[in-house]
Amino acid sequence: METEIEEMARNCGFTHTGGLKAETLRVRPEVRDACAADKCKSYGRNWSCPPACGSLDECKERLSRYKNGLILQTCGALEDSLDYEGMLEIGRDHGKNLKTFQAKVKELLPDCLLLGSGACKNCETCTCPAEPCRFPGKMIVSMEAMGLVVSDVCRDNGLPYYYGTNTLTYVGCVLF
Repeated sequence: METEIEEMARNCGFTHTGGLKAETLRVRPEVRDACAADKCKSYGRNWSCPPACGSLDECKERLSRYKNGLILQTCGALEDSLDYEGMLEIGRDHGKNLKTFQAKVKELLPDCLLLGSGACKNCETCTCPAEPCRFPGKMIVSMEAMGLVVSDVCRDNGLPYYYGTNTLTYVGCVLF
């Protein structure tokens, strides 16, 4: 099954994939504290972000339902370390890869949990907190919102996070 999902992920555009053991996932309060600093302007304003995505205990319980998974990476080259346009482009590619993968993996594994990076961008303006989410079945919560240190998840599962100078890697995962 994992090989089939890995092939599906590669066909959706991810540049690197690797197995994930759910037992390696550690929910960390300091990650959530960084979210609360609201540097991305999504805290309390997006259903996929804290506090709307659930307490750390709720996230830990949600993650504990799964045994295995697959790390999904979109890695790209930057002109230099200040190539902001390149960073945005790699991020957009990763978001596109996640949405394409979500549609396919949910057919095969309807109860899987797909996690991405950053706030959900399905809607131009999120309804949070005034109204319910318009598309809860399409929402992808970020690994950080769940309290995970992304580089630790990669390291603890034997997959690099850093691929060299002038590269940037966005990371997601699917748990099943």
